[in-house]
Amino acid sequence: MAASETAPLTGRRIRVAVIGTGAIARDSHLPAVAALAEEGETELVAAVDIDAASVESFREEAGGALRGYTDLDRMLAEERPDLVVICTPPTLHRDQTVAALRAGAWVWCEKPPVPTLADFDAIEAEEGKEGGPYASIVFQHRFGSGTRHVRRLLAERAMGRPLVAHCQTTWYRDTAYYAVPWRGRWRTEGGGPAMGHGIHQMDLLLDLLGPWSEVRAMAGRLVHDVETEDVSTALVRFANGAMATVVNSVLSPDEVSRIRVDCERATVELTHLYGHRNDSWRITPARDVPDAEAAAWQDFGADVPSSHLAQLRELVASMRAGERPRSSGADGRTSLELIAALYKSAFTDATVRAGEIGPGDPFYTAMHGGTPGWAPEEAGA
Repeated sequence: MAASETAPLTGRRIRVAVIGTGAIARDSHLPAVAALAEEGETELVAAVDIDAASVESFREEAGGALRGYTDLDRMLAEERPDLVVICTPPTLHRDQTVAALRAGAWVWCEKPPVPTLADFDAIEAEEGKEGGPYASIVFQHRFGSGTRHVRRLLAERAMGRPLVAHCQTTWYRDTAYYAVPWRGRWRTEGGGPAMGHGIHQMDLLLDLLGPWSEVRAMAGRLVHDVETEDVSTALVRFANGAMATVVNSVLSPDEVSRIRVDCERATVELTHLYGHRNDSWRITPARDVPDAEAAAWQDFGADVPSSHLAQLRELVASMRAGERPRSSGADGRTSLELIAALYKSAFTDATVRAGEIGPGDPFYTAMHGGTPGWAPEEAGA
């Protein structure tokens, strides 16, 4: 069904369906949809999972009014949702997103969006040309009052040019975490902590600093018996000249997520773990900055935490306006392209430049690029 044939989204609630009824759907998406339902914006109409018992318990947790399915195509045909929220393992994202788009539904998909750039481009080819439907990625750390305030300060160069940045996702995952069959495998997860964990902070760094131009990286398997890496480091140069270090790890008992940007006139730093508020940000002015100007930088406004709710609220507004939402299309692809470049640099010991990885490049269709020692056995390594 073409986007032009979908029912108008004005004057009524957005009909939402959830695919995958595991922890992320229950803990993050269900409360977000419920909050907007109380505001008259959304209506949760269906849930899909191959586990019928999981669907039923999800229905009970959601209040029981929605309908449960174990077949995605049947749900799309019977419910005709306006928005499909995808909370399944990454290897399923491409086919499920394409099915939803072809049914006329917008898509909001958990990260990582898909295992490869080729998959992402296949999804973008299915999107509506004007007015949607579009497929957006869950990058909730971009949203909220803190990010909005700092993004504006950086865009306006209020603190001078950004010069040096640090992006850190140092978390801890034990062997039990990797007992889940799809984790730590290229085909089903797409990558290690760069793909499944650090993608949030890298996306936020790009959202704040703009396009990147080149990357030089290393990756290693230091502890876990998995196909993918369990730690990576990278040096990134941005189009505006700023230089950054990036560290992604699942080997770090003292867990933290951190972004720091040193500008000509101030340092701005975000420290949190899985989400941030206004007081998670700190701005330190240079010694010669007038007190009144420094005080104005500290005015973040009303506190709106980064959250699925904050992103969903903006996504619903984009749907009603018929506009491409943030973290979709080229805006969503840039983070996945940086991760592909990080892996290519790490596995080939070479600097990789923006726009370099496209059709014909082995890292376009597999994040390991078929590299011996990193590619899984079924890829011929």
